[in-house]
Amino acid sequence: MSDTVTLVDYYYTTVADRPGEGGRLLDALRDSGVNLLAFSGFPEGRRSQIDFVPVDGAAFVAAAKAAKIKLSKPKQVFLVSGDDRVGAVAEICDRLAAAKINITAVDAVCAGAGRYGAMLWVKPRDVKKAAGVLGIS
Repeated sequence: MSDTVTLVDYYYTTVADRPGEGGRLLDALRDSGVNLLAFSGFPEGRRSQIDFVPVDGAAFVAAAKAAKIKLSKPKQVFLVSGDDRVGAVAEICDRLAAAKINITAVDAVCAGAGRYGAMLWVKPRDVKKAAGVLGIS
């Protein structure tokens, strides 16, 4: 099976960089029935940025509003999945590099059962070109 690449919307928020903040956000979303395709968090100065990739953007935004979670406007991220193999992510990075597209960030993980997944960010101005390079029309 070949890799599958999709371009999806994501939203982010920033919270205090302290124990339990990510769990608090995830609990509120779970309690509202929100399903996520992906979730990522990382420190940013004295705060943390939390990225959410929801299955249903409208339901996610409504749940976040009800939980008083201040969100960014929707942005775009590439979700990649495929059969796990040596160099799977390197292949994608090499294709983008050959097209002179800089990767802003990437998170990749072995998903088990011989599969892997990744989230890959590029600058907004490069999304359309990256989509073409990655086989999304």
